[in-house]
Amino acid sequence: MTALHEPPTNTASGVTFLELEITSRCQLTCSSHCYAEAGPTKGHGTMTSEDWKQVIDEAARIGVTKVQFIGGEPTLHPDFTELVEYALDRSVGVQVYSNLYRVRLEHWELFERPGVSLATSYYADTDEGHDAVTGRKGSHAATRANIIEALRRGIPVQVGIVDVLEGQPVDQARAELAALGVMDINVDRVRGVGNAAKALPSTSELCGKCADGRAAIMPDGTVTPCVLGRFLPTGSVKGGSLKAVLDSERWERVRQLIPPRRGDGCTPDEDSCMPSPGATGACTPADSNDCDPARKPACNPKY
Repeated sequence: MTALHEPPTNTASGVTFLELEITSRCQLTCSSHCYAEAGPTKGHGTMTSEDWKQVIDEAARIGVTKVQFIGGEPTLHPDFTELVEYALDRSVGVQVYSNLYRVRLEHWELFERPGVSLATSYYADTDEGHDAVTGRKGSHAATRANIIEALRRGIPVQVGIVDVLEGQPVDQARAELAALGVMDINVDRVRGVGNAAKALPSTSELCGKCADGRAAIMPDGTVTPCVLGRFLPTGSVKGGSLKAVLDSERWERVRQLIPPRRGDGCTPDEDSCMPSPGATGACTPADSNDCDPARKPACNPKY
């Protein structure tokens, strides 16, 4: 175990933000666009709780400053609370990317801890529009209510809107979120990964920031440039070292395969993101050019 006072030793990759995809299970059935191909019948993968703790220990040691617990729905993992607390105890910041469909009381208390923020996905300002994307009746009302509750509790909330269906009221959803008081709103199109892949995934579907200060670990321990870049495996932490993967020639080769972003935009199709008054690091086409993963982890919204 890493001593808490031990100074970090940065890897050559400079990774400071790490996405931990701790489960593929989710209450929703976003069959047309979920990049992780998650669902109610999926499992938690082969990484044990001890495996994830070893990753967090090593991440803290090599200079990672923030981890994002993601899935699937990360709160469904049986050791979710323990893993979040483990990261916080090692002075690693935490973002939880939850669908906010169901939030247990103990999780609200966890989310209120210093160093924790929330992120979620939102698709429309109506029950019909949102639920058509998630495949779960009542998901819009539940997620909207929990966004409001998070804001009431003073928990930082970032929301990603993904344009999935023809005629989807994306602008209305964004306006509603802003009216509720959400400052960090991220708008994107569907990427051709996971359920949305109509052919072999391509690096052209990535934003250009994958492997640039960030990395992801899949439920089986595979290390990839980001959760969307899951088709680019670079090694495994299952029985191995995260540092060894990030310092490997394969990581560098994969990193060079990813086309650099053409401008400051946060999606493959943008050339720039201009900041607007009141923006707090939002990675939205009209809101910000801040895509530093250490400050704004979810430049790629979770689908």
